[in-house]
Amino acid sequence: MSKTALLVIDMINTYDHKDADLLLPSARTVVPVVADLLGRARDLSIPVIYANDNFGEWRSHHGELLEQALSGPHGSLVKPLQPNSDSLFVMKARHSVFFETPLEYLLRQQGIDQLVLTGQVTEQCVLYSALDAHIRHFEVTVPENAVAHIHEDLAQAALKMMERNMGAYVCTSDDLWS
Repeated sequence: MSKTALLVIDMINTYDHKDADLLLPSARTVVPVVADLLGRARDLSIPVIYANDNFGEWRSHHGELLEQALSGPHGSLVKPLQPNSDSLFVMKARHSVFFETPLEYLLRQQGIDQLVLTGQVTEQCVLYSALDAHIRHFEVTVPENAVAHIHEDLAQAALKMMERNMGAYVCTSDDLWS
């Protein structure tokens, strides 16, 4: 029997980076969808794992990142997505949630073999995380309305690549846990 986890990628964010202006419109549409998925996952006792960039703050931890994001000008995008006491958190330094993080070990320890990837950026961190999940033999689901993009054309190409090349199930959030 398969066990699923919901991954929330890079949504604890201050949006203080060079592509933020291009990302923000998409992020605004994705936040309510991810918030809904978080609620449904928690109601079903599906593990929720946040994998978040550390933004080069090597002495910080996820609580500090959350505080910075909540107190910033785009805190309203972070507030509905806050981790709760049951949430797991992995700090990452590069695009993939797996690159030099303990995520694979955590997933194996929890018996998880299916991942639902949400968050940002579709054509970057979500794509690379899907590839790394695929080569580690995890089943991947990507609800396309729960991933934010910088460039819509590249995001559509990334979703197509995930589906074709990695066997990912690309769907909408309504197709999950209904």
